[in-house]
Amino acid sequence: MRTFYVSGAFVPEDQAQVSVLDRGFLFGDAVYEVSTVIGGKLVDNAAHLARLERSLSELRIAPPLPLSDIPALQKELIARNNLKEGVLYLQISRGSADRDFGFPADPKPVLVMFTQARPVLDVPAVKTGISVISLEDWRWKRRDIKSVNLLAPVLAKQAAKDAGVADAWMVEDGVVTDGSSNNAYIVTVDGTIVTRNLGNHILAGITRKAVLALAEEEGLTIEERGFTLDEAYAAAEAFVTSASTFVLPVVEIDGKAVSQGVPGPITQKLRQHYIAFAEATAD
Repeated sequence: MRTFYVSGAFVPEDQAQVSVLDRGFLFGDAVYEVSTVIGGKLVDNAAHLARLERSLSELRIAPPLPLSDIPALQKELIARNNLKEGVLYLQISRGSADRDFGFPADPKPVLVMFTQARPVLDVPAVKTGISVISLEDWRWKRRDIKSVNLLAPVLAKQAAKDAGVADAWMVEDGVVTDGSSNNAYIVTVDGTIVTRNLGNHILAGITRKAVLALAEEEGLTIEERGFTLDEAYAAAEAFVTSASTFVLPVVEIDGKAVSQGVPGPITQKLRQHYIAFAEATAD
């Protein structure tokens, strides 16, 4: 049985509980982060905690403890679960209070963490690539905040599953914003990497930031702008990035093969470089 962390205590999974009046449960009034674990160590965790701090600030949620104390708790949780490879989920809600839309007068934020063992480095989709469909993006307008308001991505992911594919790319005002739980990219025929520019319309992915830095080190050209589905259909390569999938090739969009329908060389190179970065810097 896994060990969870809930509000200051490490407890067995069957004893991990929060109040039914928790505002994360009632309103989605909470933020979260997912850090990858390889070799029992956290990947790029400081960047995740920095984004967590920003999300908390944007929603005016006070952390229940100094954020500098969290890494030690995360490492203890990893050790207690003997996690070698997978992810660590962290969530902070505003806390519990009788149901009312306004903030409670004296909130006591709640921190919950748990681990999930799963393959990260060696997954079949890396060799085959994944297929995606496109859907209208009807998420809320503050996608830069990593909140637990995830019903739209849930429905997008289920629509993809119903269509027999791995994921959905969200489209707004004629351009691709994100995947349902990842950042989306294409590589043009001249080798330029194109991905949506940062703003309230997309999440500032931690893996995105690292991968773009690695691409720049490799001398690759990067354009941060919106791209259309027609551009994606005509691309030489396509891929997504996220903490739990690293760099994952996309080989089909809306039933149309991307180039030859196989993972492209730039995508594969970026994945290799990111894994090397992750293994060298994991803590």
